[in-house]
Amino acid sequence: MAFCNKIGNLLRQSASQTSQAPSPMLNYLRHMSSSKLFIGGLSYGVDDQSLRDAFSTYGDVTEARVITDRDTGRSRGFGFVSYTSEDAATSALAMDGQDLNGRPVRVSYANDRPSAPRGGGGGGYNEFSNRGGGGGGW
Repeated sequence: MAFCNKIGNLLRQSASQTSQAPSPMLNYLRHMSSSKLFIGGLSYGVDDQSLRDAFSTYGDVTEARVITDRDTGRSRGFGFVSYTSEDAATSALAMDGQDLNGRPVRVSYANDRPSAPRGGGGGGYNEFSNRGGGGGGW
């Protein structure tokens, strides 16, 4: 997978330098070995098991997970489905636009998460902040 990502990055860089749209070959390489799908537009009534059931008609599902809010436990409206084979994942792309619990779902290949830690938090030094001396100016 890392090899495919490197090739994809090289092709993306070369495409951006020539200012052309990405080629179909780039899209093929990007998803060549992907067996994990992103499922968007899920209704709040869909849970892990119903997601698995809906997508198991296309092949052996190794994992089906609806992403939930960590504070409320409520679905965030998207999830991921992983298959044992790339062929099964490719055939499951046919679910894109189909209804699942009354809502049309978006199905696409899942992108790898960036390896760098995500930013967040706040605070820290700000040169314009009030540094605690009397008048509140700079």
